Amino acid sequence: MLSLDQAYSFENADNKQIQQLRNQALAIRELHWGDVITYSKKVFVPLTNMCRDTCGYCTFVKPPGSPEANIMTPEEVMAVVRRGEELGCKEVLFSLGEKPEKTYPEARQFLEERGYSTIVDYLYDMCRLVLENTNLLPHVNAGSLTEQEVLKLRPVSASMGMMLENISRRLLQKGQAHYACPDKVPLQRIRTLEWTGKHDVPFTTGILIGIGETWRERVDSLFAINEIHQKYGHIQEVIIRNFKAKPGTAMENAPEPSHEDMLKTLAVARLILDPTISIQAPPNLQDHYRDYVSSGINDWGGVSPLTIDHINPERAWPQIKSLEFKTSECGCQLKERLAIYPSYRNLPNRYLSDDISSRIDELETDLSPLIGAWVG
Repeated sequence: MLSLDQAYSFENADNKQIQQLRNQALAIRELHWGDVITYSKKVFVPLTNMCRDTCGYCTFVKPPGSPEANIMTPEEVMAVVRRGEELGCKEVLFSLGEKPEKTYPEARQFLEERGYSTIVDYLYDMCRLVLENTNLLPHVNAGSLTEQEVLKLRPVSASMGMMLENISRRLLQKGQAHYACPDKVPLQRIRTLEWTGKHDVPFTTGILIGIGETWRERVDSLFAINEIHQKYGHIQEVIIRNFKAKPGTAMENAPEPSHEDMLKTLAVARLILDPTISIQAPPNLQDHYRDYVSSGINDWGGVSPLTIDHINPERAWPQIKSLEFKTSECGCQLKERLAIYPSYRNLPNRYLSDDISSRIDELETDLSPLIGAWVG
């Protein structure tokens, strides 16, 4: 494992040093995760694309007045979920803008007309709807949460997620990626990680690289994640996501991270994070499968046969058969997993509500070759 100073020292690593890091990361991956690369077959439900934050790289968010601004009705949610169920999906990824009701009267009106005061209250009922009417597992990505919101959502979600992105307060300054984004204040993000850890919520987080952060700020963010995991043990996976410049955003002309930078970050992440934490890199944001696998990743994340990646709509998911072939070319096996990893599923009294535990029992038979088979 790398110390903080060692990780800092690789800021200007040359190709030989990066290759050495990747070799070390690959050895750790093989020891703890074997030759299995996993993915979750999901359906992506963008519950609302209204958000009070205005990140400089985001095209997901649409302000009221835009014809694309939307909060999905229960009927719209279930139409997508049922189609996903027909296609064999097992995860419903609920993704939504943060606290739109605090900024937009249109969002408040939508919620109030249906008897809700917050988007989280509405999200709870949509998760409950999925549990009562399908065999899928909700995974909620609702951004920063209060402790009370974590407790509310915990019984109806198999796992939760929130990208930490970066812990630098500098990125909140005018002209930076997180300017005018109250929910991207690092303390708020860290508190969400702490509260989900305190209440035993299997959690996904990650960093977004290339948004103007320094190498040290990137390393600091990985160490912050690992320190919280060492305290609570609840972080099941960390995503290393590369920034993609999008037309129409404040950062449309910002440089994207280089391939070498991404490989270095993947390897250093594997060498910083506890080896029990899964490391994920989205397959639709790159074309370098072999390089990513040989830099220490063990998971491709959620892949949908039905819905687009609403965060990166211009980047189509690979077909699962194609992903299987590309993974085999890397010398690994592609295996489907659930939204909750086996090490957490195997401790249901700690990590699962009764509703979620019984649902997992129903889904396990489809994953029988994989359950219990991981080295990690």
